[in-house]
Order: sequence, then structure tokens, then C-alpha cells
Amino acid sequence: MKVNSLFLSFIFFIINGCADNATTDNNPFLPNYSFSTTINLDLPQYSTLQFAGNAIGIYDTGIGIRGIVVFNGGGSNNFHAYDLACPNQQLSNCSTATISAPYVTCPCDNERYFLFTGLPENQQLRYPLRRYRVEMTSANILRIWN
Repeated sequence: MKVNSLFLSFIFFIINGCADNATTDNNPFLPNYSFSTTINLDLPQYSTLQFAGNAIGIYDTGIGIRGIVVFNGGGSNNFHAYDLACPNQQLSNCSTATISAPYVTCPCDNERYFLFTGLPENQQLRYPLRRYRVEMTSANILRIWN
């Protein structure tokens, strides 16, 4: 009986320990909106993303909360995507981050966030940038979603 209990406990931890790769961060300042978009790096408006250290903003309606920033972190398929809504303040007319790679800056409080990690420079802040999933679906097509 002891072996069965241990086996069932092991199975329980295996099932509950598997991550679903969710991006919700329980940030009370940012609502959770679902979206999915693809970008073609061969198109002129996205071509700078073919080079390490470059970032672009995408402000299309329905893409993120305040738009997203896509950043090429260098290396093969090392792209990062974050929401441009400032994560440590209520949404307002100045809570959309501005891009100056490798950082974004929130104009309300002048806090900067590093695009390699999404973390704030000020380690006292509670929330990082909201990260979105990125995958290279073919040669130069990126899919970004949450």
C-alpha cells in the first residue's frame, strides 16, 4: 500500500508540475488580452529586426494593451516581445513605454526596462514588462502571441 501511495504522489506532482508556458503575471495594472500576430522580417517595416540589438514597435489595434515591442536579442531565433504598457502603474495617457533599444522607458515615472529580460533597472519595482511568446515559424516569419 505504501508503494501505491508513493506512486500516486509522484504522478500527482508530475501532472501538477508541468508548465503550460502561460504568460499571465497577475499584474493588477494590466488586463489580459489575447492576440496572435505574425510579422514577415523581409518586409521593409520589420527588416531592421534581422540585426541583433534592434527593436520595433507594433501599435496595431488588438495587438497587446498599448502595442508591443519586438527585440532581436542576437543569435539564432533569439527574439523577445513585450507589451508597451508600463507595468508598475495604472493605465493612463502617459503609461505607454517609448523604445530606445536595448531599453524601453515609461514616461510617467522615467523607469527603464531592459529588453533582453523585461526586468526594470530599479529592482525595487514589483512587475517586469509583460512578456509574450515568440516563435520563428519559417525562414523570416515570427509569430507573436499570448
